[in-house]
Amino acid sequence: MEFRPLHLFIFVALACVSSHAAQPAETYWKSVLPNSPMPKAIEDLIQSETVDDKSTSVGVSGGGVDVNTQGGNPGGTNVNAGHGGVDVNTPGGTNVNVGPGGVGVNTPGGTNVNVGPGDPGGSETQGRNPEGTNVNVGHGGGVTVSSGHHRGKPVYVGGRPGTSPFLYNYAATRDQLHDNPNVALFFLENNMTRGSKMNLHFFKTSHGATFLPRQVAESIPFSSNKMTEILNKFSVKPNSQEAEVMKNTIKECEEPGIQGEEKFCATSLEAMVDFTTSKLGKNVQAISTNSEKDTPLQKYTIAGVKNMTNDKAVVCHQQNYAYAVFYCHKTQATRAYTLSLVGADGTKVKAVAVCHEDTTKWNPKHLAFKVLQIKPGQVPVCHFLPEDHVVWVPK
Repeated sequence: MEFRPLHLFIFVALACVSSHAAQPAETYWKSVLPNSPMPKAIEDLIQSETVDDKSTSVGVSGGGVDVNTQGGNPGGTNVNAGHGGVDVNTPGGTNVNVGPGGVGVNTPGGTNVNVGPGDPGGSETQGRNPEGTNVNVGHGGGVTVSSGHHRGKPVYVGGRPGTSPFLYNYAATRDQLHDNPNVALFFLENNMTRGSKMNLHFFKTSHGATFLPRQVAESIPFSSNKMTEILNKFSVKPNSQEAEVMKNTIKECEEPGIQGEEKFCATSLEAMVDFTTSKLGKNVQAISTNSEKDTPLQKYTIAGVKNMTNDKAVVCHQQNYAYAVFYCHKTQATRAYTLSLVGADGTKVKAVAVCHEDTTKWNPKHLAFKVLQIKPGQVPVCHFLPEDHVVWVPK
């Protein structure tokens, strides 16, 4: 599900103008965890709106906002935000236009990205290049990707509201059992041995959302009681699919965890660091799954296994929301592992897996039990983590 918080984007973009300075979240990380490297999963979510003060001018007037880089030189970047929308032009020939009709991105290489009110794959795409790629995101509820090199039907990726498989008090849904790639994430601990083979699909679950600075995140309501205000702030229609996803995320964050689980939804990186260090101390490390490239569902061989902790870990799962929100929880008797995997196509993956020794308090109809055909508390349940989730363990 793609969110387009345009009003907030303009505010944050102006607030973050600096002279190549580190972002507040990055600075906070280094001050609290100076000896803990930041995993790529976190780095990818930190905003990097840094420009040179010497070559940047920002003008705000009744007509909107105008940002120019390179001192007005034609080789620079121009950003114009007014009542008609937002327009971005770069010297490389890329144009980004945000207006009442949606968002349009055109590059000279033949790539067109259009976000508008039309149906996925509808008529909002213009100037198609037969050898290029077209991406269309509409309010119809999905994303269509088509390429000039592809002769078959376009790929449809639907962002549907649904329960995260990493929430253990929920029962599996029919969709999860039949067509959810999360099914391939669960396995038994005794299968985690060198030379074992598993059918896996590693993927990023996020939708391009990034962390907001804590000061900004805390100024935005995150409560079911404030849903109308939240939707208005992000220009999301109350009955839209986007609204359902956001409502579901907040609902999951507000519900109590299972017995023995300490949970917290972090709306900023600073909040995630604070929660984790309050549970594990500051001598910790954050790890995440890292794949060389995106790959389809395929068979992987385990080349190596390393136990990262005995029974203490905080696991943070990225949620589907307008900006980066993580569902973090510390549960009893949890072990974290890193695995070296080699795919059938040669792709190497440094995967992170978490094993839960005690599952007696989980919902008996949870996805893991359905997939593995076991009962709660029978044996430890393990699962791999998508690339944009994070596990914190003591050093």
